[in-house]
Amino acid sequence: MAALPIAFQAPNNPASSSSSAGNPIDLARLAQQTMGDASLETEVLQLFARQARQAMCEMADGDPDRCRQVAHRLKGAALAVGADNVANAAAAIEEQPTDAMLRSGLAAAVLDAELFILRLCR
Repeated sequence: MAALPIAFQAPNNPASSSSSAGNPIDLARLAQQTMGDASLETEVLQLFARQARQAMCEMADGDPDRCRQVAHRLKGAALAVGADNVANAAAAIEEQPTDAMLRSGLAAAVLDAELFILRLCR
C-alpha cells in the first residue's frame, strides 16, 4: 500500500479528537479484520467513509427513532474498522437522539475519520 507511511501518522488536524493511538482509525484492528490485505483495507475504509457520510445525511431530518437506528448501524460499522471515536459518538446518539451537541460531536468524529481515510488512500 503506497500510503503505508501515512498510516502511522496523525492527520494534520491538531484540534482533532483522535484516539489515544493518534489516529481516528485503529489500524491494527483494521488489519486484523482484513487479514492484512492492504487493498481490502483501502476498500473497506472507503466504504466506511461513504456509509458514515450517508448516515449523517439520514440523521439530518431529526426523527429520534430514525436517528437511533442510523446511529446504531453507524456504531457497528465504525467498530468493525476501528473508528472508536465515531462509534462512541454514535452510541451517545443512540441514548439521546435529539441532542444537537451530540450530533455535532458525531459530525466532527466522522470528519476526522474521513480526512484520515482520504490521506491514507491517496
